[in-house]
Amino acid sequence: MLAVERATSSVLYAWESPEIPNGLKHAVLWDDARLPELTEVLAMIEAKVGPFRPDAIAVPGWSTQTSLALTSWAVARGIPVIAMSETNPWDFKRAWPREFLKRRVSEYFAAGLCTNDGQAAYLHALGLPEASIFRGYNIVDNAYFRRMSDLAKAAPMPGGDSGTLPEASRGRYFLASNRFIPKKNLALMLDAYALFRRGRGHDAADWPLVLLGDGDLRAELEERRDALGIQAHVHMPGFRQYGDLPSYYGTAGCFVHASTVEQWGLVVNEAMAAGLPVIVSDRCGCASVLVEDGVNGFRFPPQDAQALANAMSAIAGQEDDTPMREASLRLVERCAPDRFGRGLADAAQYAVSAPRSRPSLLARATMAIMMRRKSLQ
Repeated sequence: MLAVERATSSVLYAWESPEIPNGLKHAVLWDDARLPELTEVLAMIEAKVGPFRPDAIAVPGWSTQTSLALTSWAVARGIPVIAMSETNPWDFKRAWPREFLKRRVSEYFAAGLCTNDGQAAYLHALGLPEASIFRGYNIVDNAYFRRMSDLAKAAPMPGGDSGTLPEASRGRYFLASNRFIPKKNLALMLDAYALFRRGRGHDAADWPLVLLGDGDLRAELEERRDALGIQAHVHMPGFRQYGDLPSYYGTAGCFVHASTVEQWGLVVNEAMAAGLPVIVSDRCGCASVLVEDGVNGFRFPPQDAQALANAMSAIAGQEDDTPMREASLRLVERCAPDRFGRGLADAAQYAVSAPRSRPSLLARATMAIMMRRKSLQ
């Protein structure tokens, strides 16, 4: 297998480049976060992917120029393409012209890989036969997060706004990890947390809230936190690298994800793999697959601050959260790496063996236009 990385940096995330597992072939198309011209993208694909002579190619959706270019490049050479998709029918309001264009682009796909029923239904609506759609997308390295979070349980507490979090909060704080952007719904999370705090007193170690991440809304969120009078209880220690996350997952008491819309939400997988109860918006794709109300956490409508506050109170009121933690560990195995491996292998085998037809003239024209526009949301 060849893993293709678009670039070593991103304008959205400040992630450091990960270590590449031994034995995995790996290619990086370019070394910065810029958006190159289409001719350059195709030239780099030819130079770095072409020599591998792939039997099939899997691309993460159709919303980026790189995915579209790789798809076009592959089909022109008779290489079948698998669309890995996390799009649900209810993610956004659908406009028929855009959906028409997507259906034309989907003529290039020989198979699909997704996770839940909604994602499968959407791929089928775009024109993929049901038999060509396989399951196993949206996974993280569960074993890594469990192992590293277990080590964190015996390590010092991680950092808050100043210094370390109170030792008395070990296993008893709410954790969220997001970019500070509108759809992550952090303003409502602060409102809900303020409702939760009513009547709980002033002990700063009593179920504080830690918001990992950064973004354009930081100043606005800090102002809202202060206006709600919860600044002593809400920590915003900034962005943390991948390797730093288990120190929070391993010492928190519950993970909260409040997005108004989220195709999936891999941070929920990470938290559950670390054995955390979770509170997740029902507008996240992962909620219907990974969250069972009262078993490993709660789902809530993302416009309802009181519902989120009630879920927080239910978590904080447990005398023993062991059953919920064990349930998260069990349920997250529905999205384990081996399931991704099996699903991708099955999709590739189907794609290689299924009869293929050339994309229509309209589809080819659509692809040419969309590659130059660099995105198809």
